[in-house]
Amino acid sequence: MTDGFVTLNTDDGAMDAYVAHPTGHGRHPGLVVIPEAFGVNHYIQNTCRHFADEGFVALAPDIYHRFGKQIQLGYTDMKPVMQYLSEMTNDGYLMDIQAALRGLRSQPHVHSEQVGVVGFCVGGLGTFIAACHTDAQTFVAFYGGGIVTGRQGFKLHPVLDEAPYISRPILMFFGAQDQSISAEDRAAIERQLTSLNVVHQIKVYDQAGHGFMCDERDSFRPDAASDAWKRTIAWFREYLQ
Repeated sequence: MTDGFVTLNTDDGAMDAYVAHPTGHGRHPGLVVIPEAFGVNHYIQNTCRHFADEGFVALAPDIYHRFGKQIQLGYTDMKPVMQYLSEMTNDGYLMDIQAALRGLRSQPHVHSEQVGVVGFCVGGLGTFIAACHTDAQTFVAFYGGGIVTGRQGFKLHPVLDEAPYISRPILMFFGAQDQSISAEDRAAIERQLTSLNVVHQIKVYDQAGHGFMCDERDSFRPDAASDAWKRTIAWFREYLQ
């Protein structure tokens, strides 16, 4: 495996992205990995490396590039997290995701027609936005908040009413103990995707909360994380390979 940062172009200037490539020659499916609210930190880089170990080229865009270069925040740094999140917009987010998809497809070892998107936390919201408005082949969203109900003081707005634009399969994970995403919101997503005949699965883990995938947070739930990882890899292999 090889990894490192590259620089991509957006309409708002340069954006760094972390890329991990599988070992070996030939072309591979690609994944845009949209980070949590803490930036392209060790956990997100490690997740990209895990995807590379599974045979995917994984690229994680620096969604905070408008505020500084390669901003990485700790899990207790909530003041700057909220500051940066409050300034993000749907249009800017989509711009960055589209730039990440272009950058991923330009990688020499990527099958340009075998590209998916996966995201965590606010990256789960970004993944839903990508499902509505990009041509990636499939999507996996982990505990994406703000899809149904907006957050006070944030410029990011809900996108459930944009779901009619989704035409590709989407897999979504939630924790039943997540205090930031209600059971009513999860049910609204299920109803909307079902009514639109979108190919989808929604998996809820009863004993997990927000951030259950991250093994660097107190919210980590190993059983749920292991099962969700297996489902994610199987999903991408089904729809990308």
